[in-house]
Amino acid sequence: MLGGAGRAAAQCAYQGARRPGRAASGGRTRLDLQALANLGEFVSGVVVIASLVYLAAQVRQNTESLRTENYARALDRISAMQSRLSGDGGLTALFAKGAVDPDLLTARERIQFTWMAYEAFGAFEFMFHQSESRAIPDAVWQRWSATTAWWLSFPGIRAWWAAKPAPFSASFTAFVDACIRDNVQDSAAALRWHRFVGGPEAEGAPGPREVGA
Repeated sequence: MLGGAGRAAAQCAYQGARRPGRAASGGRTRLDLQALANLGEFVSGVVVIASLVYLAAQVRQNTESLRTENYARALDRISAMQSRLSGDGGLTALFAKGAVDPDLLTARERIQFTWMAYEAFGAFEFMFHQSESRAIPDAVWQRWSATTAWWLSFPGIRAWWAAKPAPFSASFTAFVDACIRDNVQDSAAALRWHRFVGGPEAEGAPGPREVGA
């Protein structure tokens, strides 16, 4: 049997032999916690990236929807005017006559012509600002820019623009003034239209730019 001193020595030796095992276990615990922390950061990063991708997709979809809505609103304005003109022969004749030569109109007819021109160019102005804010595609504005220039090829429209009682926005006014100054128009298209409307009698007649020159 061991004496008291022997038993104490044996107990100390036993405890000393167990200590390395505890240290190793504590190290593994710390490593496990660090790995979990790193995994949590990785997952959080993935979630943030996925959220940003989803947000970008939503913004793009909303932008496309806004473009479609704005273009539809502008077309509604143009369509309403075209419908009214096509359904009323008197208004159609008045507007056509005023576009070619406003001197052919009475004072009352000039007022009617003025408000119809305001309605058309108000829609063009809306298109212009939607293009400036990138709310409609460039290709769409190119079409309506050409349409605006085509209407400005008529002497009566230019005369109305010079005498209009109420202004448009400064940027749209500068755009229209530049179209008039630089003669930005498709003269061949204007002549084809003039001949189409006039029929056989229009062959050899002056085009819209030359009327009243």
